[in-house]
Amino acid sequence: MTKRPDLPAEIARRRTFAIISHPDAGKTTLTEKFLLFGGAIQMAGQVRAKGEARRTRSDFMQMEKDRGISVSASAMSFDFGKYRFNLVDTPGHSDFSEDTYRTLTAVDAAVMVIDGAKGVESQTQKLFEVCRLRDLPILTFCNKMDRESRDTFEIIDEIQENLAIDVTPASWPIGVGREFIGCYDILRDRLELMDRADRNKVAESIQIAGLDDPKLAEHVPAHLLTKFLEEIEMAKELLPPLDPEALLNGSMTPIWFGSAMNSFGVKELMDGLATYGPEPQIQSALPRNIAPEEPKVAGFVFKVQANMDPKHRDRVAFVRLASGHFQRGMKLTHVRAKKQMAISNPVLFLAADRELAEEAWAGDIIGIPNHGQLRIGDTLTEGEDIRVSGIPSFAPELLQACRAGDPMKAKHLEKALMQFAEEGAAKVFKPTFGSGFIVGVVGALQFEVLASRIELEYGLPVRFEQSQFTSARWVTGNKEAVDKFGAANKQHIATDNDGDTVFLTRLQWDIDRVGRDYPDVTLSATKEMMVW
Repeated sequence: MTKRPDLPAEIARRRTFAIISHPDAGKTTLTEKFLLFGGAIQMAGQVRAKGEARRTRSDFMQMEKDRGISVSASAMSFDFGKYRFNLVDTPGHSDFSEDTYRTLTAVDAAVMVIDGAKGVESQTQKLFEVCRLRDLPILTFCNKMDRESRDTFEIIDEIQENLAIDVTPASWPIGVGREFIGCYDILRDRLELMDRADRNKVAESIQIAGLDDPKLAEHVPAHLLTKFLEEIEMAKELLPPLDPEALLNGSMTPIWFGSAMNSFGVKELMDGLATYGPEPQIQSALPRNIAPEEPKVAGFVFKVQANMDPKHRDRVAFVRLASGHFQRGMKLTHVRAKKQMAISNPVLFLAADRELAEEAWAGDIIGIPNHGQLRIGDTLTEGEDIRVSGIPSFAPELLQACRAGDPMKAKHLEKALMQFAEEGAAKVFKPTFGSGFIVGVVGALQFEVLASRIELEYGLPVRFEQSQFTSARWVTGNKEAVDKFGAANKQHIATDNDGDTVFLTRLQWDIDRVGRDYPDVTLSATKEMMVW
């Protein structure tokens, strides 16, 4: 991945990135502060707002507001200086990791947030591994430095060890916890001091002429200054300097230290993202890849969100533009359906707020309201039969039977479940034998979210019950082999919402038996969401 001088200026100024972290590392607060510095909002919200206090902008589902966690990826676009930032806030909770995996196919970089006291946690590691698979450039923000946190070298070592990536400090903290007063900006030789009095205010930035500038002693208490100078000297000897090329190819991550809650260190991180982050990249597709500077528009759906506005039964497809200059009213070909769609009401997002998008460029994320025509993995082009590849669908880890509280409303339940399946919120399987539906998810919290959304959005109380099945696998092979296999295993066969054959299993033994008895049939735990 390299910077490309031939990109049109409008495309080159775009930075499309996701924020990833373990739950509670402060990701949603950091997102708020990005919006604050981008001028998109006047005042940051609080994740757990009290009473009528302002809510965070990126969490719009009722459950997110009640629990203070993000369960749905939301997209936000705003300007920062001469750059256009397209930020995707992802669910931190591991029960919603599939939404995050899909989101990572639509961005060019990731900002990894870690908690200064906890370092690299399990979910951070999982998400990092997905970024690594895609060679995504990663910028790291070590948050909560104003609380008791670990030794700076220890944090850097842990990232290098656990994630096998070179770390270069972009800033260095001075003091820790109650004594944390700010950071030295290594990239610009500046002293940044934190304002503890006003959380939404950025404190002063003091230009210094190197580490022996006497101005340092005027602002930093003597005991902290001695320790800081020792550490920075060691850091310069032990840690590599920033190599922009290594950042772009995913082998090095710069780390900034700060406190998102106190608006500290965030602007430096944003400047780093603008200066060193990648511009829109070439998109993998079949039969050929798509370059952002191509004049014709192409884009793909990486997320579908239903009922963002509870007053209107709407479905919005989140589309990442891979190439071209899109203008409202354009007719684009929906490749899977082989039909043209007039895109007359595309929207740009500021979390739950939207505005009509008169135009958009490669790298941007737009919303296309539709009535179910668009699904995750769909590609839109100006006529060419080309399909974006690599958007995964994972086999669920938990399966439960779903029943409507009122048996007369089974038809309504089917409609609701199919909608959530197309949205990617759950897998829905219709067994060929017996009645009802089997719903599959990655984490138990998703059942709660589904039940609450079905009741809220459809007025339909439902209950989830234990199922005899524990996992599901997609069945592939030649038609004759699949038909023969299906006929002999009727009790285990279901179809997903695309009509594809699925094998529902009770034990690992079931999967092993199929491998042994049916060599022409393949059982797969992932399915690429791209329908030919």
